[in-house]
Amino acid sequence: MKHLEQKLVLITGGASGIGKIMTRLMLERNAKVIIWDINQSKIKETLSEFKSLGAVFGVEVDVSNIKQIQENARRVKQEFGAIDVLINNAGIIVGKYFNEHSVADVLKTMEINAIAPMLITKEFLDDMLDRNSGHICNIASSGGLISNPKMSVYVGSKWSVIGWSDSLRIELKQMNKNIGVTTVMPYYINTGMFAGVRSKIPILKPEAVALKIIKAIEKNKKMMTLPGYIYRLTRFGQAIMPINTFDWFTGSVMGIYKTMEHFTGRKK
Repeated sequence: MKHLEQKLVLITGGASGIGKIMTRLMLERNAKVIIWDINQSKIKETLSEFKSLGAVFGVEVDVSNIKQIQENARRVKQEFGAIDVLINNAGIIVGKYFNEHSVADVLKTMEINAIAPMLITKEFLDDMLDRNSGHICNIASSGGLISNPKMSVYVGSKWSVIGWSDSLRIELKQMNKNIGVTTVMPYYINTGMFAGVRSKIPILKPEAVALKIIKAIEKNKKMMTLPGYIYRLTRFGQAIMPINTFDWFTGSVMGIYKTMEHFTGRKK
């Protein structure tokens, strides 16, 4: 979507991290932004901080709750009209070995990271189809490209997002619809969500990540990894190396399998 001026943008998880930065960047482009976030105090802070930049609105929504998604989607349509750009950004992680996860951990991670993007998109896609216009950006993770200890459920949720998001892109292409889909797969981002992570590969700066995502939407990029070499390196290694060799290279040489050893996550 080349021109974002006066477009109506909905960002989930838009009151903190890269979601908050993307909110600001959209406002700087004269878009109108609606934030969905589970943290009401963060919403108030964000609205207060950005109110001078343009039209920004916030609603407390738990995206793991289908009733809240449906009710607030209806509210958006009634009060603002059809969404032009949807950014499915909200996400959580529980950094444990799989056997240490509770059932609630598994369900909540999948509901927020994997199921919510589908259900939220479902609510707004018909309007985009009717107008033959729109853009959907799904924030996945490079964890959706490579297996990693102590984030197995998170990885599973992000593999799901990548597969669904790019399949949706192809479906819309087959339908000859002018609706863009961008799937974003960033490495660890220094937002607090991955506090404690230690990595040989530089941890990404949130401002730079948010800007690249907005530019990817403007350029209608189909898939984007950050840094860009992650996708090529991972896929090439998986293609040419036996599993044991790939595990050795990824774990011992690149140190990926040890990145979560000191994970603490964002403080509540």
